[in-house]
Amino acid sequence: MSLPSPTTVNRAVVTGASSGIGTALAAELAGRGYSLILVARRGELLTELAQRLSLAHGITAEVRAIDLSDRDRRAELTAELAEREIAVLCNNAGVATFGPLAALDADQERAVLELNAVAVQDLTLTVLPGMLTRRAGGILVTGSAAGNMPIPHNATYAASKAFANTFTEALRGELRGSGVHVTLLAPGPVRTDNPEQTEAFVDSRKIPEFLWVSAAATAKMSIDALARNKMRVVPGLISKGMSVAGQYAPRAVTAPVAGALYRRLGS
Repeated sequence: MSLPSPTTVNRAVVTGASSGIGTALAAELAGRGYSLILVARRGELLTELAQRLSLAHGITAEVRAIDLSDRDRRAELTAELAEREIAVLCNNAGVATFGPLAALDADQERAVLELNAVAVQDLTLTVLPGMLTRRAGGILVTGSAAGNMPIPHNATYAASKAFANTFTEALRGELRGSGVHVTLLAPGPVRTDNPEQTEAFVDSRKIPEFLWVSAAATAKMSIDALARNKMRVVPGLISKGMSVAGQYAPRAVTAPVAGALYRRLGS
């Protein structure tokens, strides 16, 4: 089975839609005819994006300016989505922090975990019953190549993305034959229209240009993979290298090497 066809009633939900991969996913879905529910903290950016995509593609784009790390605000969204016909959910919102854990703000670290892991589970649990009833739907989760291994100086982010990675692939196994597609996007550095933004908020000058992939290419690759019900999308050489290292190299080797790299990237 393929993804549900877009209708005037159903919607594709994209979280973290105000920038980067999220904006590109929204544009890719709109180009395929899906009306959207755009979710992020920055309402003004969502409104501009909604207007642009509506004019370009003749779709409806609704804006929900919500901080998904806030459980009360997230509950408002899940209550709404439980009553809507959701064809596609792109669980894309995420943030990263860098530095030794003991030196970071504890509240911010909890918010990272809440956004990158708990919100992914909450939104998935919200839309899943309807998708199963209709025997159709697609769930794309933006994990990370960083979730394949322990990374000192990036501990909470890497751990939260490890949850996203394994949760997505485990759920996929449970839903085999259900008509619901589940795909993990595990990116590394992704080039966006804004040079200040990358998938992991690192200094782009420290990564050679040939190692970058664009947000638009990542989005197209991801929605194509979701339509085919592919298990995992790993765009770019860095992502592929981290995936291989995370699966096959001893963690006693990968952790200090990755930690040294991330110490420099976050400095």
